[in-house]
Amino acid sequence: MNATVKVWDPLVRVFHWSLAGLFLANFFTEGGELVHRGIGYAVLALLGVRFAWGWVGTRHARFSDWVPGPRRVRDYLRERLAGHSRRQLGHNPAAAVMILALLTGVLLVGVTGWLQTTDTFFGAGWLEELHELLAYGVLGLVVLHALAAVGESVHYSENLVAAMIHGRKRTLEHDDGGDAGVR
Repeated sequence: MNATVKVWDPLVRVFHWSLAGLFLANFFTEGGELVHRGIGYAVLALLGVRFAWGWVGTRHARFSDWVPGPRRVRDYLRERLAGHSRRQLGHNPAAAVMILALLTGVLLVGVTGWLQTTDTFFGAGWLEELHELLAYGVLGLVVLHALAAVGESVHYSENLVAAMIHGRKRTLEHDDGGDAGVR
């Protein structure tokens, strides 16, 4: 049996699944203005908590652990395309870019939704259209994120969806090649 290590703390896991559920729920409450708005505010509150946790949270929750520079992203993508990328305990650089895109997109959806409730932008058709465009853009990213999680799970023989439920991943020492996961 492979040894495992706790990677994703409860706050990260609850945030992940709550954000996914609330964001998707808002597609079904579009016509219910009060419910839609309430869910939107809950999403913004979740983002605020996650942002704070990114500075003070556990190792793999902190931005300093998983937000890569351009060179790390480039190098990882080259390795991945060549078929010899190394498995990582936290997010790999490509996944980190996706997460940043998702978080930014969700934030923009929330802010454009909130702006529609202000006196300055109430009834602004262009803002409503931007809000909807951003929401569908994030939905597209969610689909890519889910497909990538399944693809990476197959590639590395590790169920990443399950890891985001129970928080544990296989230790790096159990990878073939000995240097797997070295950054």
